[in-house]
Amino acid sequence: MTDASTLMQFLFALRSKGVTDARVLTAMEKVDRAAFIRGLFAERAYEDMPLPIPCGQTISQPSVVGLMTQALRAGPRDTVLEVGTGSGYQAAVLSHVARRVYTVDRHKRLVAEARDVFDALGLTNITAFTADGSYGLPDQAPFDRILVTAAAEDPPGPLLAQLKVGGIMVLPVGQSDAVQSLIRVTRHESGFEYDELRPVRFVPLIEGLGRDG
Repeated sequence: MTDASTLMQFLFALRSKGVTDARVLTAMEKVDRAAFIRGLFAERAYEDMPLPIPCGQTISQPSVVGLMTQALRAGPRDTVLEVGTGSGYQAAVLSHVARRVYTVDRHKRLVAEARDVFDALGLTNITAFTADGSYGLPDQAPFDRILVTAAAEDPPGPLLAQLKVGGIMVLPVGQSDAVQSLIRVTRHESGFEYDELRPVRFVPLIEGLGRDG
């Protein structure tokens, strides 16, 4: 990672924002955020702030990554679908708390760059696809957990359908030009339970492939 004092400050910042799950903190300690950021912003990798990445996207601030991972409650036997690969940082963190991670993004360039980082870090339990994430991955479904890192007005129906009974989905919902709410959806035999967690701000979930894809 980086020097010990910077790492200590990084973990302290996570705890102060409410990331208290030991498995999540350990995962975030193992994953070097700097590996997912190129250019001018690399030196700010350990600050708790979102940063720009290619294709008009962002890498979420570490505390939000931690809180979303914590809310997902993924176990070591779970298979996770992530919608919105972006830099690949969130998928890398998930790879340390779940058995298998499938991640999709509409931008071919982002998927290719994320794959390169996964390979460099030896993260062999992540599979990345270029696809329209709003439709999930029917061929790999159902999933124990689903994490969406882009905001829809409502949880997309295809993603709800690909969630196992007993499974959990965490995603931001709301209008793209306003503050959104991070929610946790739990699927029961009788239907879906919704819990509102906190206000957040994410890029909108857009159907179709990116222009580079």
